Amino acid sequence: MRHYKKGRKLGTDKSHTKAMKKSLTAALFTNDRIKTIDVRAKEIRSDVDRIITWAKKGDLHSRRLAIAKLGDKELVREVFEKVAQGMFDGRNGGYTRIMKLGNRKGDNANMVIIELVTEELIKEEEKPAKSTKKATPKKVAKAEEAPAEEVAEEAKAEEAVEETTEEAAPAEEAAEEAEKKAE
Repeated sequence: MRHYKKGRKLGTDKSHTKAMKKSLTAALFTNDRIKTIDVRAKEIRSDVDRIITWAKKGDLHSRRLAIAKLGDKELVREVFEKVAQGMFDGRNGGYTRIMKLGNRKGDNANMVIIELVTEELIKEEEKPAKSTKKATPKKVAKAEEAPAEEVAEEAKAEEAVEETTEEAAPAEEAAEEAEKKAE
């Protein structure tokens, strides 16, 4: 039974799987992009995200956890420096991207490229907040809206007339100046 044994086996025993994940994670941080098979990329994605989250904390305990996970002090120092410089600011998770390449020729394994996402996160424009008004009966709501709409339309019409008269005066002056320059 597989109780308390989470994660993929990847066709090997536990120690080899652990070493392979450590090696792939270190290669990804070193090169920012690696080519591997699909299941291995999906398996190291959580480790990479966890290490970057530790680097965002930046304290000593997080650094020691990252060294234990990667096994390379110098590489951990580089990762922590990149994150301190703001490489993943504004991004809460999703630090990796997996792009499918197709199947490998020899054994037909799904090949992918896994890379660190370095682009800035584009935030959607803030959506207007939904109103929290309670539902009113339709007849009452229509009766209230009708006078308000008439007043709003009258105000818009008056503003439009004022704007056209204000815009017309400078436009006429500009036309007169252009005629004088042409003469």
